[in-house]
Amino acid sequence: MLAPWTTEEMKTAQLRDKRLNERLTQILSAFAERPTASIPAACGGKQETDAAYLFFDNPKVTFEKVLQPHCDATRQRIAEQGVVLFVQDTTEIDLTRPAQQVAGAGPMDSVSRRGAYLHLMEAFTPDGTPLGAVWAETWTRDDEYFSKPQKEKRRRRKALPIEEKESFRWLEGLRHAREVAQELPQVQCICVGDSEADIYHLFAEPRGEQPVHWLIRACQERNAENADGSHGVIRECVMTSPVLFTKEISVRGRHAKTSCETRTRRQPRESRTAEVEVRAARVTLQPPAESDRRLPPVLVNVVLVRELNPPEGEDPIEWILLTTLPIDTIEDVQKIVQYYYVRWMIEVLFRTLKSGCRVEERRFEHIDRMLPCLAVYLIVAWRTLMVCRLGRSCPDIDCEAVFEPSEWKSVWMVIHRKAPPRRSPKLHDMLRLIGQLGGYVNRPNRTDPPGPQTTWLGMQRMRDLAWAWDTFGPGAETKP
Repeated sequence: MLAPWTTEEMKTAQLRDKRLNERLTQILSAFAERPTASIPAACGGKQETDAAYLFFDNPKVTFEKVLQPHCDATRQRIAEQGVVLFVQDTTEIDLTRPAQQVAGAGPMDSVSRRGAYLHLMEAFTPDGTPLGAVWAETWTRDDEYFSKPQKEKRRRRKALPIEEKESFRWLEGLRHAREVAQELPQVQCICVGDSEADIYHLFAEPRGEQPVHWLIRACQERNAENADGSHGVIRECVMTSPVLFTKEISVRGRHAKTSCETRTRRQPRESRTAEVEVRAARVTLQPPAESDRRLPPVLVNVVLVRELNPPEGEDPIEWILLTTLPIDTIEDVQKIVQYYYVRWMIEVLFRTLKSGCRVEERRFEHIDRMLPCLAVYLIVAWRTLMVCRLGRSCPDIDCEAVFEPSEWKSVWMVIHRKAPPRRSPKLHDMLRLIGQLGGYVNRPNRTDPPGPQTTWLGMQRMRDLAWAWDTFGPGAETKP
């Protein structure tokens, strides 16, 4: 049985073959029901498994074509919002194998690690609910690049025009966001990126009649001019402005990926609550020298978020946010800080993709078969996280807005050991029951809702229970 949402999500699929379109919907439904299972276990039989592998081996099936109907559905969800955050980020898809390597996979941070890169632009509401992918791109690196000395690689990167660099993907994402903004003028579209998106070419992009705003965390000490005509780097300019307000934020802990890591933003730290002060200023960025073009100065707004009293031995939290959004009032600046805080949700999505869907563990002999499978699991990861976040943003809606009657009734009976009520529970209560199936401890006084991990584990068990309910349980008795 197909999950109803998959039919709606894939209705604009264009794989140039009706049977391939139908197979895509079937595979998406099967993978969504058992995201952590292997492909044979998710498909449920030899015939279905063979059909899935043949699907991914078909030259008509590509990453872009599999993801396109989901992107179409995402635009429909965006059209229903007032403000949408287009969050961009890049992640590694590590396909390193101990014996036989995946053909077509490229080197990552070393020749020994093989895989591909995924750059994703995901749409979120201001409260962090994912609406789906807007645009995505995958690529692999060339082995020849790693054979060159570091000095030669730096010289080559500097000589290349921006269009031939990997960083050009950030500009491509901004341009796709602008297309959506022009198509949906009633929606305020804001493109959000971390420090990797601190690229002057992006700031100098034409803004158009229906501009898409951007919000980027700075990482370079760019020269700037203050409104009073004074000069300095960005941080010096904004530090002359008064403190607008202080705020407590949650700081996520992290571990260094390698023991030799020296970059400040990659150092390990413990999770904590930090008190920060917030300042804002309007400055004019001075363009860097470019060999192939002349870039104009750019007027931007700057918001500085700086930790007041960091723990001993810890580096203070500091965000320098560059944006086209207004900073005229304290409420404007508060929104900017909140919008950037939502950027972390794309990291949660990547974690759901890798840990929940185990996408890096899928066994394919060639990268061309792996990438369409990645696109399917990207949709599964979005759906899982969306359900999780809806419980926070819309806790009081009827759970049947998301779940089928057989899903919530079977879970209710297993958890409560009694017949389900006539009236379906609220979504917030239903997600706590699902979380219990995944290991969430639902104490009476507990206020934090289930996280993505307990949600995806619980939903997998929920779908097994719903299948039993419809096959030989109470649901089978009501069928004609």
